[in-house]
Amino acid sequence: MTPKALEGIRVLDMTHVQSGPSATQLLAWLGADVVKLEAPTGDITRRQLRDLPDVDSLYFTMLNCNKRSITLNTKTERGKEILTELIRRSDVMVENFGPGAVDRMGFTWDRIKEINPRIVYASIKGFGDGPYTNFKAYEVVAQAMGGSMSTTGFEDGPPLATGAQIGDSGTGVHAVAGILAALFQRERTGRGQRVNVAMQHAVLNLCRVKLRDQQRLAHGPLAEYPNEDFGDEVPRSGNASGGGQPGWAVKCAPGGPNDYVYVIVQPVGWKPISELIGRPELADDPEWATPEARLPKLNKMFQLIEEWSSTLPKWEVLERLNAHNIPCGPILSTKEIIEDGSLVANEMVVTVPHPERGEFVTVGSPLKLSDSPVEVVASPLLGEHNEEVYVGELGLGDEELHLLKSNGVI
Repeated sequence: MTPKALEGIRVLDMTHVQSGPSATQLLAWLGADVVKLEAPTGDITRRQLRDLPDVDSLYFTMLNCNKRSITLNTKTERGKEILTELIRRSDVMVENFGPGAVDRMGFTWDRIKEINPRIVYASIKGFGDGPYTNFKAYEVVAQAMGGSMSTTGFEDGPPLATGAQIGDSGTGVHAVAGILAALFQRERTGRGQRVNVAMQHAVLNLCRVKLRDQQRLAHGPLAEYPNEDFGDEVPRSGNASGGGQPGWAVKCAPGGPNDYVYVIVQPVGWKPISELIGRPELADDPEWATPEARLPKLNKMFQLIEEWSSTLPKWEVLERLNAHNIPCGPILSTKEIIEDGSLVANEMVVTVPHPERGEFVTVGSPLKLSDSPVEVVASPLLGEHNEEVYVGELGLGDEELHLLKSNGVI
């Protein structure tokens, strides 16, 4: 069999909750040997939001597939010695503790690169250096401070968080990019390096078009937005795309919470849309025929489309629009996504057997490499690989392993 993309790369995963585990899971899917180092009590998400008593939660299982688990109390002297040996044997070390936590363990970057000059040491934090450094960072805090919340929602409503976890998992993807780049550079230099990714910065990177529009405001209102009034900040604009082609989510029958189709009106699409909605005269009407004519009345344009779409189920609306090559997509509920046959066929929704819960459904790898296919396997039980790693790989004796357990080191 062809070796997987990251086969032979050992990752020491000292992460917890979501931002770090999402990154290391991607590395595991790419073929790295990811050893998740947990305190003897385990990652806190093993117990959070449990749906079954005394079984690892879906929160944990869906973020820690394809990893091995070892436990270690890094506050003990023997724990620090073992951690030193683990660092020496690793290619990558990833952590998302609070600022300075790993330094206080005695493992500064200078100490880590002294132990292993080839290691890539990646840290995920809430913020970069500055006044926010020691703020506690959570998903929605990162969205709030990265530009997402102020630009999400409707004009007359409060700021809103996105359903997508752009602060946590979005930062994890950025961390993977940095780690892979550092591993690639190591091939030339022979040296590892420090990789720092902040959640606020990752969200900001995903909000760059809103910073584009902030600068465009200096030259007047944003015509592509449906808003009537503009101040000196980019407003919330509902479901408008804010791009060159206006779009909106229009209601469909029977009017449930997700009976909507998102429709984008390109110049070439206006004639077939006008025919579909029963207003063919609008195709040549000077008040409607050009994008420039339609821009001042985007709300009215989508109202006309919605008067038609609201009489039909969203799948029929989708079929009719696609027949004319009009960009559109149904709003898929989480239930529809988990039952979507195409997502199952593409291994984006996968069912994984688990030794304690039986099986669970999770998201598969979005990274599809022809020579490095992914088989998603269950997340490890707490400390499941202690003997495999400590005895089989570090060479500790069975008796010492027993002592480590009885002394609370593992």
